[in-house]
Amino acid sequence: MDFIYEVKTSKSFNEAINSIKESLIKNEFGVLWEMNVKDKLKEKGVDFNKNFQILEVCNPQKAKNVLEENIQVGYFLPCKIAVCEIDGEVMIGMPKPTSLLGMMEETKLKDVAEEVEDALRKAMDEAAK
Repeated sequence: MDFIYEVKTSKSFNEAINSIKESLIKNEFGVLWEMNVKDKLKEKGVDFNKNFQILEVCNPQKAKNVLEENIQVGYFLPCKIAVCEIDGEVMIGMPKPTSLLGMMEETKLKDVAEEVEDALRKAMDEAAK
């Protein structure tokens, strides 16, 4: 089982960030928080020269449904999407919600995890174009 889903884009790092944000909105997800890892580490006195941005994303209704069914699934929320540069290529990636849920052996929420994963994959695929 592949734990992550990622797509390569020909867009610049900043273009990819803007593109994924727009695509998430179209797919009913919002960005709750974001962090530029390179900037944050520099702020802490650590030199890190790679572009890496983390976005925490959420569909509020799906989050509510999941939490009402099993509050411990909230340990994985909100979903994370990262934009980074790997060997000179810009990638957009995430841990798969179905993989995270599978680690808990939570079967009741399988359909919701698949819906969330499908929507996030679609957003990432659209953003990468």
